[in-house]
Amino acid sequence: MMNPPEHPTDRDKEVLHQFGYAQQLLREMGGFSNFAISFSIISILTGAVTLYGVGLNAGGPVVMSIGWPLVTLFVLFVAASLAELASAIPTSGALYHWASLLGGPTWGWITAWLNLIGLIAAIAGIDYGCAQFMTPLLGLEETPQNFMSVFGALLLTHAILNHIGIRTVARLNDFSAVYHIVGVAVVVVALAFFAPKQPVSWLFTKTFTTVTNQPYWFAFLGGLLQAQWTYTGYDASAHTIEETKNARVSAPWGMYLSVVISGVIGYVMLLFVTLAIKDLGAAAAAANPFIYIFEQALGDTFGRVVLWIVTLAMWFCGLSCVTSTSRMIFAFARDNGMPLSPVFAKVSRHYRTPAAAVWLASILSFMLPCLILALVAAFPKRLDFSKLYPAVTGISTIGLYLSYGIPLLLKVRAMRQGIWASRANGPWSLGAWSGPVNVIALIWIAFITVLFVLPPNDLTGYIFAATFLALMIFYAARVRGRFRGPVAQASSDAELLKMEAELEK
Repeated sequence: MMNPPEHPTDRDKEVLHQFGYAQQLLREMGGFSNFAISFSIISILTGAVTLYGVGLNAGGPVVMSIGWPLVTLFVLFVAASLAELASAIPTSGALYHWASLLGGPTWGWITAWLNLIGLIAAIAGIDYGCAQFMTPLLGLEETPQNFMSVFGALLLTHAILNHIGIRTVARLNDFSAVYHIVGVAVVVVALAFFAPKQPVSWLFTKTFTTVTNQPYWFAFLGGLLQAQWTYTGYDASAHTIEETKNARVSAPWGMYLSVVISGVIGYVMLLFVTLAIKDLGAAAAAANPFIYIFEQALGDTFGRVVLWIVTLAMWFCGLSCVTSTSRMIFAFARDNGMPLSPVFAKVSRHYRTPAAAVWLASILSFMLPCLILALVAAFPKRLDFSKLYPAVTGISTIGLYLSYGIPLLLKVRAMRQGIWASRANGPWSLGAWSGPVNVIALIWIAFITVLFVLPPNDLTGYIFAATFLALMIFYAARVRGRFRGPVAQASSDAELLKMEAELEK
């Protein structure tokens, strides 16, 4: 009698068992759903839109026409390098798990916390940016208090939906991916057919900056934060890899293609938005340059319709980021890497979601803007409210990309020492190009890390440096010698199967 053919999810479970973990989370996501979560977190209708004013004030139209493809090119090197590691080590711990296996528990712990800082700041940046758009659309006064109230309400909706279950969130993420593409199409068509436009040459020749104390080239580089922050969070495909079918192929492609497709359609959108600028100085001086451009180009009514489309896309982006962050917290707690690890490593038996991790991610994300607002209040002569959002996005960018860079650096070291050979790669592999691609990715990460803590982003540097110093003190005092890195949940398949059966009762 012939044995029934092996189901793809059975093979995924076998691979997970090889790393000592039980299949605790529901493996319900297909390849498109895995792509959709990273694509939704990148969300060109979030990062490219909410930081549009940062890019415009820094370097004008050239930041959009040249800066965006420049950043996209180098981010593709980073994404390809991370995708290769995801295929080789397909666990939800992702970056910190890779760093632990390649460099030991200390590197893993540092990577985990950098990744967590970056993800928490990403949620805060996404939902606070959404609140900045939604507040005036709701007819509310644009005050810090109203922004924070709307911000808190948005976080609450994301926490509740992520608590309910991956099936609901996966369906919303699938819809979100389609919605983003349709949303960009609406923006482009509206501007292409109904708005007056500058000549195309204006995009590549018009230099403009409001940064008066620095040379233009330096201001232009600072404006790259707009594109660089947009390209964060695509490691979500790796964080949800234990919920993805055919994970070692689907998740790497989800990660890489999310950057490719975002790069192309984001570039088209930015070009049309920038061509629609009537008065460059007035747009740059506006409280929200993106809203100003649309209202000037399309009129108040049509402009508000398009802005509601953009705002809903931001809501989807925040939902996906809470999903990714909660999975990272769950995986790190599963390996006893966090305070109260047993609490945050629990999976809801009814919903099969890491419910405690979902709420922790949401609460910490709310606290970050509160902290920055407190700093602004404490030092009114040195800091101002306008620096809050760039600071949050800068912290997110640096935290995430440093967490991307550590496992890549350790992999390059392992390759040179002969510890990591091609046979260690998974089915998604760069082959002979692996080394050069990893090195280029590392050079870019080092460059942006320095760039985005220099003035006018010095607040980002201060907060990030203080946070990192506190983490290192905590590690030396309480963690060193205790954290062992990834810890197998059981020593045999039988024990892992028993754990899985308990969840299914």
